[in-house]
Amino acid sequence: MLKEKNIYKDELPVNVVVANIEEYPIHFHDDMEVVYVLNGSVTLRNGYYTYTLKQGDIFILNDREMHSFTSTGETNMVMMLQLDLSYFSKYYDSLKNNFFVTDMEDDSDESLEVLRSILARIMMEILQKGYGYEHKVIESAHNLIACLMSDFQYFVMEDGKFVNEAKNKGNKILAGRLNRITDYMYDNYSRKLTLNEIAEREHLSIYYLSHVIKEATGLSFQDLLSFIRVEESEKLLLGTSKKIGAIAEETGFSAVRYYIKHFQTWYGMHPLEYRKQFTGKISSRETLAQYERSAPTEIEEAIRQQVKGVYTDYINKQKARPVIVDVNIYEDDYMGKRIKSNGLKELMERENMRPVAGPYELLISLGETVIASGPNYMVTTASKFPGSLNNLSILVYNFSEAVETDLKNTRSKENTLNIIRKYEEEIEFLARCSGLSGEFRISRYKTFRHKIISDLEAQIHPHSTYSRREELVSQWTSLPVIEFAEFTSSDTLSLRATLKGFSAELLLIDRK
Repeated sequence: MLKEKNIYKDELPVNVVVANIEEYPIHFHDDMEVVYVLNGSVTLRNGYYTYTLKQGDIFILNDREMHSFTSTGETNMVMMLQLDLSYFSKYYDSLKNNFFVTDMEDDSDESLEVLRSILARIMMEILQKGYGYEHKVIESAHNLIACLMSDFQYFVMEDGKFVNEAKNKGNKILAGRLNRITDYMYDNYSRKLTLNEIAEREHLSIYYLSHVIKEATGLSFQDLLSFIRVEESEKLLLGTSKKIGAIAEETGFSAVRYYIKHFQTWYGMHPLEYRKQFTGKISSRETLAQYERSAPTEIEEAIRQQVKGVYTDYINKQKARPVIVDVNIYEDDYMGKRIKSNGLKELMERENMRPVAGPYELLISLGETVIASGPNYMVTTASKFPGSLNNLSILVYNFSEAVETDLKNTRSKENTLNIIRKYEEEIEFLARCSGLSGEFRISRYKTFRHKIISDLEAQIHPHSTYSRREELVSQWTSLPVIEFAEFTSSDTLSLRATLKGFSAELLLIDRK
């Protein structure tokens, strides 16, 4: 089969394969594919043109474009990222028929660097699969599409191939018009289509429209239409046994001789010769793709060399050790247990920390017994021992050991504010409660970094004058985020959260 169906996992509308490609036969799919060469080089055949992509190159395969890969003889590492257009088309009009070109004279062009950075972030998120990574991958995919639509819709024909036309960047009116025109041509190429018909749709004169198409693509209207028809005929040539007369008629050519003429113009050979040469090289059960997936460590090293800043960001995140709270109901006499020290209590009850101690004060107001604590967490319960544990309260703050030391060494609220402002690290928190079985209701109270900073600023400058917008933002930040969930546990209840910057989360676990 020429057509390849991409399988999307983890409910993500993004699929990524990174591999050393030996040979990937001719195929097409309904999704957009972004090819990024991380190492070595690879030969890409896209329709009638063959490209040699080297390290750092990016190529966009628009939906339903016929393409294949072959090795150049050296080891390669190629990232193939597919975007599910059935998902992303809901957000971008005409995305399915957009045409993006990344072939640029300057490999270090700023727009290409942005693309490399976004692709590297997507890859690192998928490799690490951190908490909430799916959201980050989809968000980065949206940024990728936005970058493509902003900088890579502009192209001209040079030496028989499409290249990016930088001078037209930012001309959204031109891009929108070209998208509408090409959409209409792809949807109607199989019938008689005239320049006058499109001019009427665009409310333009045929002379001006002809100039727009020629200026934007380097092709006349008729040449562009013939290109689309020939391009679409390739699928019929290789994917069916239809005679070329039937193919010519099906793709809109008025006569076989015109079809042969235009096919030879673009592909350099007769359609039957092309069929004979490439029919055995299409993707099928008999002709499988030959590639070896790259190991995660190899991919990370390639990204480190290509996009060092992105790699460093993610490695720094990995260095932050997660906060793990283990509460073992089987072993702990949770009412008779004595907590020798409570580091979080000692820190939060300092005068300079009062403005940021809201979540801590909420926990204390419950009047429960502390059964576990650490430098930045506390676990309490109202349950009585002996007997089943029917509730737990868990409070965790995000701050590093260095931040804790700095906060303990100052009594100034101004210094406290500066310390908290500078701390932006992200940390993962995992609570594992062994011995809890049954159905539980979980309430989560989250206080983010910006609220804590806002509360401190209000304490330090109580009479400051703010604009209406600043007051509105202040009101927003004063509101915590509260979430509710239900969970059934057979033995161990695990709760996970990610905290960024100086922030806190209070979890209330109650048996239903």
